[in-house]
Amino acid sequence: MMNPSTQTFVVKTRLLLFALLFLSISQLSAQSGIQLSPLGTYSSGIFDDAGAEISAYDFLSRRLFVVNGGDGAIDVLDIRNPQNPTKLFSIDTSPYGAAPNSVAVWFGLVAVAVENDDKQLPGKVVFFNRNGQYLKDVTVGALPDMLTFTWNGQYVLVANEGEPNDDYTIDPEGSVSIISLKRGIQNLTQHDVKTADFRRFNNAHIDPRIRIFGPNASVAQDLEPEYITVDYFSRKAWVSLQDNNAIAEIDIRRGKITKLFALGTKDHSLPGNGLDASNRDAGINIQNWPVKGMYQPDAIAFYRAYGKKLLVTANEGDSREYEGNPGFVDEDRIDDFNLDPTAFPNASVLQEDENLGRLKATITEGDIDNDGDYDELYSYGARSFSIWDTRGNQLFDSGDDFEQITAAAYPDDFNSTNDENDSFDNRSDDKGPEPEGVAIGYVNGRQYAFIGLERMGGIMVYDISNPYRPNFIQYINNRDFAGDAEAGTAGDLAPEGILFIPRWLSPNFKPLLVVANEVSGTTTIYEINDASSSANNSSSKVAEVPSLRLNNYPNPFSDKTLIEFELPEAGQTSLEIYDLQGRKLKSLINAELTAGQHQVKWSGTDEAGNALPSGAYLYRLQSNGFIQLKKLIIAR
Repeated sequence: MMNPSTQTFVVKTRLLLFALLFLSISQLSAQSGIQLSPLGTYSSGIFDDAGAEISAYDFLSRRLFVVNGGDGAIDVLDIRNPQNPTKLFSIDTSPYGAAPNSVAVWFGLVAVAVENDDKQLPGKVVFFNRNGQYLKDVTVGALPDMLTFTWNGQYVLVANEGEPNDDYTIDPEGSVSIISLKRGIQNLTQHDVKTADFRRFNNAHIDPRIRIFGPNASVAQDLEPEYITVDYFSRKAWVSLQDNNAIAEIDIRRGKITKLFALGTKDHSLPGNGLDASNRDAGINIQNWPVKGMYQPDAIAFYRAYGKKLLVTANEGDSREYEGNPGFVDEDRIDDFNLDPTAFPNASVLQEDENLGRLKATITEGDIDNDGDYDELYSYGARSFSIWDTRGNQLFDSGDDFEQITAAAYPDDFNSTNDENDSFDNRSDDKGPEPEGVAIGYVNGRQYAFIGLERMGGIMVYDISNPYRPNFIQYINNRDFAGDAEAGTAGDLAPEGILFIPRWLSPNFKPLLVVANEVSGTTTIYEINDASSSANNSSSKVAEVPSLRLNNYPNPFSDKTLIEFELPEAGQTSLEIYDLQGRKLKSLINAELTAGQHQVKWSGTDEAGNALPSGAYLYRLQSNGFIQLKKLIIAR
């Protein structure tokens, strides 16, 4: 251990250097690359009761659907003017269960995950149209926590967390429900629901790093699905198993869990992996400690780069705290641990409050030789985001970036909690800034990750086009540390769900980021400006288009289908094919065309000549300010 004066000098020097780096990067991102700025906010008026959790966007009606757990409803917001989002109506979910947990939208079809009044019993997925009219519902597993449509719109996948009751005497199995919509919503029945469970792993050999630690729990009971992401071909999906520090792979068509892989731990004793471990050290003290952080991601997102299928995780961390009778709590502070004298010869110093004593760690890991003391220490979360391949190999981790950046940006409010101001250093002994949500967006040919910090607040932006060397772009926090959180004057608190809207689906023709903030009950829309994009420089003209038609193109698509369109006047014309994540796949026309009818044949391939898989796509026609979007369905 360094003496106090040396340690203070090193910490201050690091903070100064990081502050200079933060400022230089911020200035650079303002000149090139993207820059987020708050555009508009809607407030539910609910404080600290899940007033805004998850959002979904219907681009056909320019509406946001926002989970309002406090009211047991889905708030439907009109964002045709994203500077002034306004509430149109709410969809009451109380007839179907206790509270909504998640929402997703597919071309006007709204799916909502609703938990049972008894969390240990099966919940429901309820379908509505964009006007809030009930269509259908089906039963799924216990505590449906998150749901998503596949890219082709043929399935809805639901992560059924299966949490135990407070006494830990009833522990339902975790599972993933796969709802087939192939027969159409009007024909949906319970027979269209498959449940992918984990029972096949009960008696199988699994990676011992996958945490199975609930009292008397089988593997199927202990694994708790949290968040799902789907590949672009709609064939596979991956679900984070947060408590278990693992990820599961799903074969969507077969309706089975095919793989489990452990995420391992982060060594906080290595340079660049530091953390502030104490809320009693009277300052910012980011340094290396002999602790291993379990990644335990919450949100997870799929993307492709360098020819690889990749997963991006927000490494939040989570403990189990069930304080009933008998209950089960797996965390304690390190000052209460019996540390092995060989592994920790300086145990008395480490366990002081200003060092590691206050840090919360799991009691279920670390006694390597089973002699009753701890040879290793495992804390919750990694205070970072990571990029993995789909076999569980880590390509990148952001190290201690999040704490270093927030310390430089907000030295007086570092590691604050999310429900009150004047809470400097409050969360250092827990999970720090607590990265929770993540979304990926394509802007001007670059791929970006947007990560929300649940406790400190704000959004971290990284360019992840190179998955081995992502670049920090911006940190923006729409929180007012001078305000009163409970009075609603502190701005956005506790970002939960993050949603990216591509430029060509956006109501103002600029890419947007929608952030639902759980504690403040606010939904904030950020505009994403790209100084290097000519499209943004001409956006004022695009925003004033005389008409915007969104119709279905004749389907299903075949290689003999002609795309036909009519131009109201002659002019420079572009016709491009996009997927629903905003990636441009093919440019069909970029030429001066005359007014009148035109047609072009497209064989359903991308620029490289690869056949695109079955699914939904959009074509975007632009000519002299006239814009037309149409849906294309490829059915091979």
